[in-house]
Amino acid sequence: MSSPSPRHAIEIAELTRSFGSGQQRKVAVDRLSLQIAPGEMFGLLGPNGAGKTSTVKMLMTVLLPTSGHARIMGDDVVARAQQVRRRTGVILGGDAGLYARLSAKDNLHLFADFYGIPYRRQKRRIPELLDMVGLLGNERKRVESFSRGMKQRLHIARGLLHDPDVVILDEPSNGIDPVGARELRELVRSQVREGRTVLMTTHYMFEADELCDRVAVMRNGRKIAEGTPESLKKQTDGQVVISLGITGATDAHLSRLRSLPGIQSVNMSQHDGSQSLDLYCDQGTDPTAAVLRELRELPVLRVTRREPTLEDAYVSLVAGGAD
Repeated sequence: MSSPSPRHAIEIAELTRSFGSGQQRKVAVDRLSLQIAPGEMFGLLGPNGAGKTSTVKMLMTVLLPTSGHARIMGDDVVARAQQVRRRTGVILGGDAGLYARLSAKDNLHLFADFYGIPYRRQKRRIPELLDMVGLLGNERKRVESFSRGMKQRLHIARGLLHDPDVVILDEPSNGIDPVGARELRELVRSQVREGRTVLMTTHYMFEADELCDRVAVMRNGRKIAEGTPESLKKQTDGQVVISLGITGATDAHLSRLRSLPGIQSVNMSQHDGSQSLDLYCDQGTDPTAAVLRELRELPVLRVTRREPTLEDAYVSLVAGGAD
C-alpha cells in the first residue's frame, strides 16, 4: 500500500542558517517558517542579502541548516537528502551547471546518467524536453554558442529530466530579453498546470504578481510578509500612488514633499537621465497641486495617479518598518 501524499510539498519550520561565531557570527536565515501546498506556485522575494539564496541552498541539500528543519514531499532535507534530490528539480541561471563544450543533447544525456535514468527512457524523455523548451533544431550545437535565453531553456530541460514533484527556480528570467522572459514564464506556468509545485526567487515584482499564488518577502534573513500578491497590495493601507516624471529633483525637494499633508512616503529612481518619483498618499487625499507647487522650478514630464502595485508594496516592506 502506497504512503499518503504529504499535506505540504515544502514545509519549513524555524529554519536558521548562520555563519561564523561570536562577534563574527552572521545570521543569513533567521527562524524562517513556510508551508507550500502541492501544485502551488510560490515566490520568495527580497533584496540581495535577504537570505533567499541560503534558503534555496538548504532546500537543495547543499547547505546544512544550523537549526530548524525543512521537508520536501515529506522528506527531511538533511536526514533524507538523497530522496529529496530525486523529487526536486533545481533550475539555476547563467553558465553554471552546464558543460559549454558539449551539445545541448549531450548535456541532457550526461545529467540523465547522473540521475540514473535508463537509456531507453532517455531516448524518449530528452527529445520531449527539447521540444517543450524550444531547442529542437539546436540540440546538436555546443552550449557555448547559445544565447543566455537558450541556456536558460536548457537549464529548465535539465531540471525536469527526472520528472520531479517540486521545482526550484532561482531568478529564472534574469538577464533575458522581454520576449524570451515571456516565453519562460509560460514554461513555468505549464509546470504548475502539470501538477508540480514551484518555488521561485525573483527580483521582478511584475513576474511574481503574474505567476505566483502566494509570495513571502524576506529582509535581513527574516520573513516580514506573506500572502497572495493581492493581499500584500492591500497592506499599503489603502494608499494611492502619484507618479511623476521629472528632472533635477534633489534631496531637499524630497524632504519638502515628505512633509506635505497626506503623503506617507516618497521613492525616487533614475532612468536614463530623468527621474521617476512615486508618492504614496493617503486614500481620499489629492496632494497633486501642493506637490507641483513644491516642484514649480523643475520640468515635470508627466503626472499619473494609480493604485499600488506589488512592487509598491514590496518597496514599502523592505525599505522601512520593524522586523
